Amino acid sequence: MKREVAERNAPTRELAQRLSGAAEVLLLWRPEIDRVELSVRDLVTGAGFHIEVARGNAIDAFYHPYAYEAARRDSFRVDQDETTIVDG
Repeated sequence: MKREVAERNAPTRELAQRLSGAAEVLLLWRPEIDRVELSVRDLVTGAGFHIEVARGNAIDAFYHPYAYEAARRDSFRVDQDETTIVDG
């Protein structure tokens, strides 16, 4: 029981991070809902997107984020006024 409560309150974890030019790519895991997500942000303009990815595609999506973003209708764009906070 204690482990279940701890997992529900667990912060989002950064699994991987890389820079490609001005683009920052983050692979994130949300243990409370057991979801893997990809976040991409242009560090110059602040624009970016955030999508959920299947666990089996996580590494491929990390290295080819724009291919996955183009195929997803449930992605959302991030403008320069929004920030991503990752605690972990």
